[in-house]
Amino acid sequence: METEKRKLTIDVIIPVYKPGEKFRKLLAMLQKQTYPVNQIIVLNTEEKYWNGAWEKKLQNLVLRHIKKEEFDHGKTRRQGVELSTADVFLCMTDDAVPADTHLIERIMEGFSLRGPLGEVPAVVYARQLPDKTSGPIERYTRHFSYPNKDLVKTMADLPRLGIKTYMASNVCCAYRREIYDRQGGFVYPAIFNEDMVFAGRAVQAGYAVVYQGGARVIHAHNYSGRQQFHRNFDLGVSQADYPDVFFGVPSEGEGIRLVKQTARYLIRSKKPWLLFDLVIKSGCKYAGYLLGKHYRSLPGWVIRCCTMNPTYWESIGGFAAKKHKNEKHGCKKDKRKSLSKESREVR
Repeated sequence: METEKRKLTIDVIIPVYKPGEKFRKLLAMLQKQTYPVNQIIVLNTEEKYWNGAWEKKLQNLVLRHIKKEEFDHGKTRRQGVELSTADVFLCMTDDAVPADTHLIERIMEGFSLRGPLGEVPAVVYARQLPDKTSGPIERYTRHFSYPNKDLVKTMADLPRLGIKTYMASNVCCAYRREIYDRQGGFVYPAIFNEDMVFAGRAVQAGYAVVYQGGARVIHAHNYSGRQQFHRNFDLGVSQADYPDVFFGVPSEGEGIRLVKQTARYLIRSKKPWLLFDLVIKSGCKYAGYLLGKHYRSLPGWVIRCCTMNPTYWESIGGFAAKKHKNEKHGCKKDKRKSLSKESREVR
């Protein structure tokens, strides 16, 4: 197993915007990994926010600057992949910090696993841990979504796991380059969820998605109800745009289960006053998601008010350009009927 791991090379791809202390820690931890990183490919939005000292300290850092209006969740990462020469590339966000020096090693171990019918992993993603600022609700949400247990997911798991079969997160997610190329890469333009769209199609094509509970990054957000509304609106849009992946695989049930289990956790923890916050934020999530799923029925000004990513809509021709699903790159035109990253700082 060790021999197989070591023969694969890995690059890390990180889109960044106004990078700060977490990004500095991320770079430092990547240098300490037990499994060597070939290149660190950074796609920085707006050169004025970049600290040139980072470049000078890291010999294996490859840097490209882009304009804010050029950023796209799918296309920007595709550009990073084009700069990669490794067998595997790991997508990360600039606010995800490796929890230890074994992150890359654990990620690479995931590619040696197989599904029940011998399915080869196309994607391996890491566990996300809450940080010191995370409240009880966020902490439990991380535990619910990212348990301390490895999982190899294939098409056979869809009846049991539902939407979680396709779950993957570019907060820390690795891809076998040859399979990525074979599958057509990340879709674009992409408002959000480019990782899950790729993972879903990979599963449908007969590959596996591996969750490595031992590969850990510290990454959490304390979103307000308003931020949850906007974020889940964009999530709903992404699902509406890709019925070939999400049609017939509802995610509402998983959301309800999360709310119920979180409520029980708060009661057991003797913090019932937080139930109000849970209900409000959960309602905001669902309202945003539901509107996003039906965004084609909404006027442009409503979309502008609901989205976290207004530059995305401008990039596809303005807020009136809402029937664009078959013009996306990196995917085949879907023959089914369609269902009727977010701010630049959230990826």
